[in-house]
Amino acid sequence: MVVATIVASESLGQGDITEAADRIAAAGAEVGARVELDPGKAADIFFAGDAAAVRAALQAMPGAIDVIVQPEEGRAKSLLVADMDSTMITIECIDELADYAGIKAQIAEVTERAMRGELDFAEALRARVALLAELDEARIDQCREERVRIMPGARELIRTMRARGAHTVLVSGGFTRFAEPVGAEIGFHKVVANVLGIEGGKLTGRVADPIVDSARKRHELEQAMAERGILPAHTMAVGDGANDIPMIEAAGLGVAYHAKEKARAAADAEIRHGDLSVLLHAQGLARGDWVTE
Repeated sequence: MVVATIVASESLGQGDITEAADRIAAAGAEVGARVELDPGKAADIFFAGDAAAVRAALQAMPGAIDVIVQPEEGRAKSLLVADMDSTMITIECIDELADYAGIKAQIAEVTERAMRGELDFAEALRARVALLAELDEARIDQCREERVRIMPGARELIRTMRARGAHTVLVSGGFTRFAEPVGAEIGFHKVVANVLGIEGGKLTGRVADPIVDSARKRHELEQAMAERGILPAHTMAVGDGANDIPMIEAAGLGVAYHAKEKARAAADAEIRHGDLSVLLHAQGLARGDWVTE
């Protein structure tokens, strides 16, 4: 049995659920039970049939509705590996740090191209970091305090999964000086990120090797699976850029979060409208089951 979870950014009416069921049937699937996870917000529709065809049919629904289609078995995940910038937090840290050096526009353009998959990630990262040479180290903490904001739904997602026994890993192509405090605040078990070179209280313009790139992100997923005996079907990866694609493709449920086109094309599911709490509904959890503190 396959389950389609539909989550509205605003209001989910009975008419929306009926339309979704009709679309599933029109895609050639046999519609089963309908369950309202959170009345007016999220619902499950179970079916037997072609998951890809159903996903395409449901994503064409009007309105701000996100859709996750996956096997019912294994929908509650035991491992989550997540990107940080523009996924677990609302900004790209290197772009905001560059603003303190007066070169945000220059660096943000390179970041955007790298996230779209138009540039080699490691080379683009080294080039951007080189432009930050001589920036005062104190600007890192200032930037984090003034500009880093946790993505809506992130705390609930990670804390709820932890409470249910899942292992959580934050793996970022950004920097430890941002990722470690963010990971601790949200509640991740493990944090992996790049290390900025700092000497005499200033950035050196270098980043330590090896770079945390797309291959490292997939490695962290596979390593956690092997160490904990977790089957691929019980894993989830979420990110927004091209460097997230290998881990998205390797996970049982690979999710593109408000993502670039290449990441969207590679993912099993995408969140286009809502926040990260959609991934709790996708695991069959109603709001009353979430850990909010």
